[in-house]
Amino acid sequence: MRKHILYLLLGCNLGDRKKQMDEALDLIPEMIGQVTKRSSFYETEPWGFSSEEFFLNIALQTLTSLSPEEVMQQIDEIEKMFGRERSDRGYSSRTMDIDILFYDDLVLDQDILKIPHPRLQDRMFVLVPLNEIAHELIHPVFLKTIGELLQDCTDTKNVRKS
Repeated sequence: MRKHILYLLLGCNLGDRKKQMDEALDLIPEMIGQVTKRSSFYETEPWGFSSEEFFLNIALQTLTSLSPEEVMQQIDEIEKMFGRERSDRGYSSRTMDIDILFYDDLVLDQDILKIPHPRLQDRMFVLVPLNEIAHELIHPVFLKTIGELLQDCTDTKNVRKS
């Protein structure tokens, strides 16, 4: 069975963030695939909304035999285990958020699934941890490395190693 290289970003800013991250990191290999690289943990300011609670974020490289749609189903299951309820109300605080950043060099634009993540190039909280594990990875749409996207990013939100 073919293995695909999947990049994920995990984040949470409610509850015991470190404990929730550790639990999610235990679930990823069981439900999605083998984690082959992981960034440091980063504390990041909320993006797109105001909150006193900073996020804890981590980027992962994973090998998966699942399709992108199956990965999304598993992500939904993991998020539900942490009490996440998706809504159309925009950005908000959450107990667990898992985003697909890249799936091989696939470009997918469906209503419920867009790969690569459509706003990753605008967000320091994504680019900084991703750059740690995938500096030379080339974005299949912009044809720039993660390092180049990080240099070009105009986001001024605070991102620091936890």
